[in-house]
Amino acid sequence: MEKFVSELRVRMSAKDAHYGGNLVDGAHMLHLFGDVATELLIRCDGDEGLFCAYDNIEFLAPVYAGDYIEAKGEITYIGNTSRKMTFTAYKVITARPDVSASAADVLDEPVLVCRASGTCVVPKNCKRK
Repeated sequence: MEKFVSELRVRMSAKDAHYGGNLVDGAHMLHLFGDVATELLIRCDGDEGLFCAYDNIEFLAPVYAGDYIEAKGEITYIGNTSRKMTFTAYKVITARPDVSASAADVLDEPVLVCRASGTCVVPKNCKRK
C-alpha cells in the first residue's frame, strides 16, 4: 500500500479560545483532523470524500490560545471506498502569559494533546486515481 500522510501546523488564536483562561475547545482538534483527512483523501483519490465516523478520540492535554499545534494524519487501510485513518495533534510551542502577554516557548519535546482514528469514504464515481 502506498503511504499517504498529511501534516499541518497552526497557531491557536484568541478567537479559538472557548473557555475561561483562554482554553481552546477540544473539538477544535477534530476540526484540524478533518482538514488533514481532506488532504489525505485528495492525495489518495483526487477527491475530498466524506468523513463518516471517528472510532476513537482521546483528549490528553489542554490547548490554549497562543499555542502552536501540529496535526498529523495517515491512511492506515484502503478498502474499496473506505479509508481508515489515524490522527495526532501535538503542542510544539506553548504560550507563556505568565511571563508576558506575547511570550512563548518552543517545547523541547512536543506534547501529545489529542489522538483519534476514523473512517472516510470516497464514492466510487468520485475517485480519480
